[in-house]
Amino acid sequence: MKELLVKNYNSIEGQKLGQDGNEFTVKPVIPREDSNKCRVNFVEVEPGNYAFGYHYHEMNEEVFYIISGTGIVRTPKGEITVKAGDAITFPTGPEGAHVIRNGSDTENLVYIDFDAVNVPEIVHFPDTNKVMVTGPYSHGIYDKN
Repeated sequence: MKELLVKNYNSIEGQKLGQDGNEFTVKPVIPREDSNKCRVNFVEVEPGNYAFGYHYHEMNEEVFYIISGTGIVRTPKGEITVKAGDAITFPTGPEGAHVIRNGSDTENLVYIDFDAVNVPEIVHFPDTNKVMVTGPYSHGIYDKN
């Protein structure tokens, strides 16, 4: 981080992201360009949606802290229900694969996503057989075959 920051979820402008007709909003606490060891985002997922797709990291661990709502986290061992006040950790490797979806029909799921930042990084997307490679000078998503 380049400076001490205090940010409030309600005052950060969000960026809508989407894939395959699914949408979620990311509000950066520590923007990508300002971090070299950790990244933090508020994430908001509307009913019927999920965030980021099923994936695992080779280098970077993640922690989610649920602020409000109910989430259903898909893992290699099955689904886990999380609620406001819960924290869930994801190790590197296939055993840390995950995706979180909103478990409510009426309430938004809001959580903080804490990420380690190690470069280069390879992120695997088992459902689509793709990998994302991030380095200090490049970034791309590729077919695994």
